[in-house]
Amino acid sequence: MFKEIVDCKNCEESFDETFQFCPYCGQKAKEELTIGVLFYNTISNYFTFDARFFKSFFPLMFKPGYLAAKFIEGKRLLYLHPAQLYLFISVVFFFLYSFKQKEQINTIGAVGEVANVDNEVQKATQFVASKKERDSIAAAVFLQKMKENQALTGMKDEEIEALDSIVKKEGYQKKNNFSFDFDEGKVDSLLAIKASNAEIYKAMGMKEGDGRIARKFYAQMLKLYQNKGGVANVVRTFYDAVPIAMFVLLPIFAFILKLLFFRRGRFAHHLVFTFYFFAYLFTVFSILLFVDYIWDEIPILVHLLVILSTFFYLFLAIRRFYGQGWFMSLFKSGMATLSFMLFVIPIAIVFISVFAFLFY
Repeated sequence: MFKEIVDCKNCEESFDETFQFCPYCGQKAKEELTIGVLFYNTISNYFTFDARFFKSFFPLMFKPGYLAAKFIEGKRLLYLHPAQLYLFISVVFFFLYSFKQKEQINTIGAVGEVANVDNEVQKATQFVASKKERDSIAAAVFLQKMKENQALTGMKDEEIEALDSIVKKEGYQKKNNFSFDFDEGKVDSLLAIKASNAEIYKAMGMKEGDGRIARKFYAQMLKLYQNKGGVANVVRTFYDAVPIAMFVLLPIFAFILKLLFFRRGRFAHHLVFTFYFFAYLFTVFSILLFVDYIWDEIPILVHLLVILSTFFYLFLAIRRFYGQGWFMSLFKSGMATLSFMLFVIPIAIVFISVFAFLFY
């Protein structure tokens, strides 16, 4: 019997028209493009959001170490790949955390604006208070500025009047809330006359023999000084660097496990365990964030219990995956956690801080 041959629209290879999928590339032979097909393919291709996700999710949450053990055994298509599962859950976590991050940045930005106004108020106050014969006109201008910025400073009318009285009678001295380790007056003077950056950097403490890294440091310091409310930008860059830092933490944590279980498989085996463990952590924190949006304020005790539960999860996962006794599993779980807190987290904080300062 004659068989009808068709060509695949993707790879252009020929095959029997009775086939539902192309035997060469796997694309479905006859599939009408609809909205449902379009979005399903997008989600499934990007996140690998298929039945394997649900088969992987419950063991991930309730059977510590099970997925990593099965993956090492060779069951690599039944469950979601560890890197894909980590990627998907981390994207969900950082998406949820972006709303919390935005709130924090807005709060810091508002504080920065108040700090700028406060700094200008300080300068004006010191100028008026330092004059031997206080000019009533200057005091009136100062009071007017205070009233114009009343919404930012949050001061009441009676507080502004009391402050004006202090300026006129005793003077008012207030320490700058945002101080730098250089002569700010000299730097302000150089900025006013539009001096070169080299002169300004020298006034800030840069020496003749300092190289490019030092110059970059002083450039960023000057940028921060000129825009003191720009602390919010530094914080925003700090948050943006966190996902990058997490990819640095993964191999470091896997290396710690390799040292603790030196004879228990290759480095790749420990990395598989790490991917699944971090996927669990991001899942727990995502649930916590979601609950936090619904519940105004989660008690601190709940946070502590969640953090404590992650340690017990690590302990059970290590015992199942590495097959050691209860005592050794508990001991090495404690060593891994302690090493992570004392070495890995500080390295990540330094990395993120430097990144945020240099590229904000």
